[in-house]
Amino acid sequence: MTKPVTLARTAGALYLLLAVLGGWAELFVRGSIRVPGDPAATAANIVANETLYRWGLAADVLMAVVFVLLGLTLQRLLHHVDHLAANALLVFVSVGAGLIVLNLALHAGALRATDDPALAALLLDLHTDGYVLAGVFFGLWLLPMGYLAYRSPLFPSVLGVLLMISTVAWVADPVLAFTLPTAPTLLREVVSAPTWIAEFGLMFYLLIRGVRTRD
Repeated sequence: MTKPVTLARTAGALYLLLAVLGGWAELFVRGSIRVPGDPAATAANIVANETLYRWGLAADVLMAVVFVLLGLTLQRLLHHVDHLAANALLVFVSVGAGLIVLNLALHAGALRATDDPALAALLLDLHTDGYVLAGVFFGLWLLPMGYLAYRSPLFPSVLGVLLMISTVAWVADPVLAFTLPTAPTLLREVVSAPTWIAEFGLMFYLLIRGVRTRD
């Protein structure tokens, strides 16, 4: 039987890989290629950086796979606490990973449509919208995860509470993005702050401490 600390550190490594792959694809690749409000520049950037653009898609595919592996590892680590909550965690992770892959059709479509800059830019804009909307499931898996962490002696209860709060922040972000599109960027950044604190807290706890041992 795999020891809890081994499962926890495996989950931490997967979580870190997830963050690196997703951050690189979204912030570095698409962030450097997409020029909001300038379809011609966006299409030209896709053509000029086609290899990078394709690798961005590959990174997101790998991120989706790693996300599922993370869910499986955490489900195995915590199923003894509450098997229904652990299974819910895995379901939400699987749906979120599926949305990541499905949304990549828009990323790939933009590459095929560079002869029509307006269409290419629209497809990439829609991918951005899809990414924001998929945040609902990026957040929902943290609700059972937070509950399990709160209930389990393997984690500090405060971490479980932070994870459950971050679920609200993840769900609130797309609501704010689409209902208040002219709201200051600072508002969304403030709302998303709990997600950064909770998720990086969980990732580093898994990597460094693993799990809390009984005295």
